[in-house]
Amino acid sequence: MPTTPASDTTHLTDTIDTHTDTDTTDTAGTAGTGVEVGPGLIPESAADREYRTTRQPLWRSLITGPGLVGTILVAVVIVLGVAAPLLTSYGPDQQIDGAFLLGPSGDHWFGTDDLNRDVLTRVLYGIRIDLLIIFIAVPIGALVGTLIGLVTVSNAVSDVVAQRVFDVILAFPALVLGIALTAVLSPGATTIGIVIVIAEIPIFGRLTRTSVLRVRELPYVEAARVSGASAAYVLRRHVLPNSVESLSVQFALSLSLAVFVEGALSFLGIGVTPPAPSLGAILAAGNGYLETNPWFSAGPLVVISVLVLGFAIISQSISHSRRQ
Repeated sequence: MPTTPASDTTHLTDTIDTHTDTDTTDTAGTAGTGVEVGPGLIPESAADREYRTTRQPLWRSLITGPGLVGTILVAVVIVLGVAAPLLTSYGPDQQIDGAFLLGPSGDHWFGTDDLNRDVLTRVLYGIRIDLLIIFIAVPIGALVGTLIGLVTVSNAVSDVVAQRVFDVILAFPALVLGIALTAVLSPGATTIGIVIVIAEIPIFGRLTRTSVLRVRELPYVEAARVSGASAAYVLRRHVLPNSVESLSVQFALSLSLAVFVEGALSFLGIGVTPPAPSLGAILAAGNGYLETNPWFSAGPLVVISVLVLGFAIISQSISHSRRQ
């Protein structure tokens, strides 16, 4: 029986000890960096680390370049609405004696309307109502649509049913949907909110579904699934973080669309119930005086245009930063 020389045995033992020490050092180094060890966690490559550290954060697109312009436009309108009681001494429904269709002046910057009310005051309070509607309705529609997209995409039957329902909703423009709902429900802020929610659900549902289908086919997601990661882990760790930016772009765009929908429905007389001020209703009231009192409609028209433009610029800025 052949024997191993003592020198060879010693060399083999040293090699094993050195390899063991190297493994221990690598494990300790990994733990020291704070990297989470668990099923489905793929070690971050150098390319991924560089991409993560050099990529522009989502919030930074709102304070740089064109995004800053959009943020300022929206912020100015929000401040005007919130500070409405401090910026005017009149009430939104207060009728002023002898102030029938007055022109712009130091006391009435946008003049007065046909019911002797200060137009600037009604515009400021109308901003509050309009922003309250869109900032409640759009997040609800986005949340419900996103949840439906996440839940139904994993099941073929529910996915088909959800997509067909989305097809039916998307077949009706938001204005037509609003007119139809008004025939069933009474006009008012609640009806406008319901219209916006229903209109946004299929948009976010399909966007979420597309993001899930795209991300779950990527190699690192497949590797996470093969390594034993649960569906919930893959969804939380990989799918949702990669869908945030596209959903943020759509969210800003939906806010812009909601401003237009609210203004259009109120302009048609099926929005916020008078005498509550609404930008669309004020614009509609001044429509009959465009030749004699054009400033009547100037205030709400400017505010609606600034809001739509501001949200559109923000959406474009986020989309641009996402492509970089």
